[in-house]
Amino acid sequence: MDELPLLIEADTLDESLGTAGLLIVDLSKADTYRKLHIPGAVHLDYTQIIAARKPVMGLIPEDASLSAVFSGIGISADTHVIAYDDEGGGRAARLLWTLEVAGHTRFSLLNGGLHAWANEGHRFDDAPVSATPGTFQVRRNDAPYADSAYILQHLNTADCMLVDARSPAEYSGLKRFAEQAGHIPGAVNFEWTQAMDPGRNMRFKADAELTAMLEPLGVTPDKEVITYCQTHHRSAHTYLVLKHLGFERLKGYAGSWSDWGNNPELPVEM
Repeated sequence: MDELPLLIEADTLDESLGTAGLLIVDLSKADTYRKLHIPGAVHLDYTQIIAARKPVMGLIPEDASLSAVFSGIGISADTHVIAYDDEGGGRAARLLWTLEVAGHTRFSLLNGGLHAWANEGHRFDDAPVSATPGTFQVRRNDAPYADSAYILQHLNTADCMLVDARSPAEYSGLKRFAEQAGHIPGAVNFEWTQAMDPGRNMRFKADAELTAMLEPLGVTPDKEVITYCQTHHRSAHTYLVLKHLGFERLKGYAGSWSDWGNNPELPVEM
């Protein structure tokens, strides 16, 4: 199988259906999957790839749990995973980020997800797909991962940028979903939906357009960039956008504001 791009188009995926070593993973709502999914796609419930220690949500499950989940849906070391969902790519992106943390880098995101696939005349199915189990062993890779201690150590350093993918109301503290309101000091706000193009079935906006939005915020490929939101769901999408744009020093903050905003010892800006 030829190497597939990180961001794959529906036409390219359609031509690749049935290819050995390719696994399509659907993270849409269960009801959506039962009505409509890409032929051969296995369904994965989003709750299986996140863990919680309330009030902190969106954490990475234990290695043994992730190994079992990924093996169960058919992922092995040489599997190329293509993920999509029905919401614009957040859940699918979180799966791919989690795979990267687990040491697996053979993956792609379907550009536009189910919106692009269903609205552009591609074939679909409604019959459930039983996964053929694979053999997956987590080999933890910390390069894409950040926690509060790492962020605290790198606050206010010129070489490190924090991108808050939440809404402007959450970023400014007008809306609060943790004990503290506001944002991590120095973070810039880039709401995750700004990267989506509703006129093109929720695909990523054109690279030049994305760069033109990010550069004025100081988000440039020469820096290390850490993305976060409330639970690293929305910000996983932002992480994939930046990865697609060629950013090499990227991290996602598991737990995100549900972690930072519930720790009274950590600094906050409004």
